[in-house]
Amino acid sequence: MPAGIWVLGFVSLLMDISSEMIHSLLPVFMVTTLGMSVLVVGIIEGMAEATALMVKVFSGALSDYWGKRKPLAVLGYGMGALSKPLFALATSVGMVLTARLIDRVGKGIRGAPRDALVADIAPPSMRGAAFGLRQSLDTVGAFLGPVLAIGLMLLWANDFRAVFWVAVIPALLSVGLLIVGIREDAPASTSRPVNPISRVNLSRLGKAYWWVVGVGAVFTLARFSEAFLVLRAQQGGLAMAWTPLVLIAMNIVYSVGAYPFGKLSDKLSHPRLLGWGLAVLIAADLLLAAGNQGAALWGGIALWGLHLAITQGLLATMVADTAPADLLGTAFGFFNLISGLAMLIASGLAGLLWDQFGAATTFLAGAMLAVVALLGLTWTNRGNSRRFI
Repeated sequence: MPAGIWVLGFVSLLMDISSEMIHSLLPVFMVTTLGMSVLVVGIIEGMAEATALMVKVFSGALSDYWGKRKPLAVLGYGMGALSKPLFALATSVGMVLTARLIDRVGKGIRGAPRDALVADIAPPSMRGAAFGLRQSLDTVGAFLGPVLAIGLMLLWANDFRAVFWVAVIPALLSVGLLIVGIREDAPASTSRPVNPISRVNLSRLGKAYWWVVGVGAVFTLARFSEAFLVLRAQQGGLAMAWTPLVLIAMNIVYSVGAYPFGKLSDKLSHPRLLGWGLAVLIAADLLLAAGNQGAALWGGIALWGLHLAITQGLLATMVADTAPADLLGTAFGFFNLISGLAMLIASGLAGLLWDQFGAATTFLAGAMLAVVALLGLTWTNRGNSRRFI
């Protein structure tokens, strides 16, 4: 595995420690300390995640036009680090929304160039494993962050703001490692840059690529923000200091599974793995609809993490496999633009259903959407061969 993949993985790990220290507590902080409704939480989460995903189309296209990925990745990680103190200072909905948007704009700026860097660095025969490894390290950070949050909440008697201040440290370390650890070669081509989102270039993103984009959008519609998992556990009586356990459990499963399933995607049919991922998501939603305590809750959370392990690196690999090398940034950008719109719809709808009909209805609706997605995947893939995806 090229050293650059490990560096990018540890950069993601450090930033995710920082982000998840905040995000594992943020839904409860918004509802209990700031007095927001679950609908408002859903809208903020949807807007934040959608913003990140939509910005990726522009940063990805710019990285293709410029021929450089690293400067945009540094800018994006830097914005993420600079947003962290705003959470500690927040006293209103507007301040939380501002902090989330700055953080997610940074994520959007760095996302497509970073994914394109992974595709540039990794040999084509190892792309699934490379994306899986980066995702696995990223997810290690995603459960270490909540572990630290729990410890600090217990130590400091549920002082949300003090925990948010500590989260600034790993974010700054992440930016420093990226600056020092990644060396990007000059573009091989000396020809004049061309607009990667011109009609001529977009026409080079063929049918197989747009099929992957459509599949990604349907997956996102069926899977809303993990904030609702945290709220489901709190609804079942989990103490505030222990709510980060939800993301710890989910991300342990995600981290352990991401690399093996990434390697598996280099050998097995992509549609079959996607189908497995949807089946696992359906089971997770049904368990979470059934209960907010005990085996139903924690089984649903674990299966949610398994679903992510199966599908997230796989979808990135499929984008890389179906896009021209000189349009990888643009390809990841458009993929995430469409997924971002789906995330906005999914999280807003989940919050509305929760407020109007209860948590069980929210997760049952997610299960129904996943069933529709699975049926659609089965129907559209008939007659396809692996070489097209």
